[in-house]
Amino acid sequence: MTAKGGVKMSAGERLILALDVSEHDYAIELVEKFKDYVGIFKVGPELFTSSGPKIVEDINKKGKKVFLDLKFHDIPNTVSRAAIAAARLGVYMFNVHASGGLEMMRKCRDSVVETCLKENMERPKILGVTVLTSISKDVLRDEVGIQHSLKTHVKYLSGLVLKAGLDGVVASAREVSIIRNHYGKGFLIVTPGIRPSWSPPDDQKRTMTPREAIREGADYLVMGRAILQQADPLKAIELITLEILAV
Repeated sequence: MTAKGGVKMSAGERLILALDVSEHDYAIELVEKFKDYVGIFKVGPELFTSSGPKIVEDINKKGKKVFLDLKFHDIPNTVSRAAIAAARLGVYMFNVHASGGLEMMRKCRDSVVETCLKENMERPKILGVTVLTSISKDVLRDEVGIQHSLKTHVKYLSGLVLKAGLDGVVASAREVSIIRNHYGKGFLIVTPGIRPSWSPPDDQKRTMTPREAIREGADYLVMGRAILQQADPLKAIELITLEILAV
């Protein structure tokens, strides 16, 4: 594979399936159905709020990795405590909002490292969320109040994430190249907003195909509706896998 990403993985390992559902049993049914084709399952606010920590525990029991996508954003002490709780759950990775600032991210990382060493746990990967894929340059400027360009802001926040000692970022595939070029191969880049050419964009504004995202340097691709809403989800995964392998 000739992509510019920093981690060598199989096509299946690169795929994160978003369990954007509310029912615990249905989520586990999806894990069971796709566990041989997908490396990581994403648990977001809807599923975690309705199911609680049990959903993470049950996915782990299936031998699969969990990306806890709760985007922690609060004062440093609150976020660090939430991060410790996530680490104790045994998640593979979780995220915080980079816009929470350097102190918040650094305290989060330090607390997790200290706890994992003390309790002999594997440390989860910690990612900083840059700019949501639903936000356009106009929204960033006119509603959020950020006057410089979207790419400049993503680049700035990515640098802050690296300075805080986190493992990488969550960013649109459209900003992957600039992140990879500035922050190197060891910096993880997880990309939501991935849509195959045959799938509608929904509410995502800054989308890209799996092949394009891997070519730009993404390590992981987050996909949910583009797979689960297909008539044949397994066929969709097969096509996406072939697209990744073609890079």
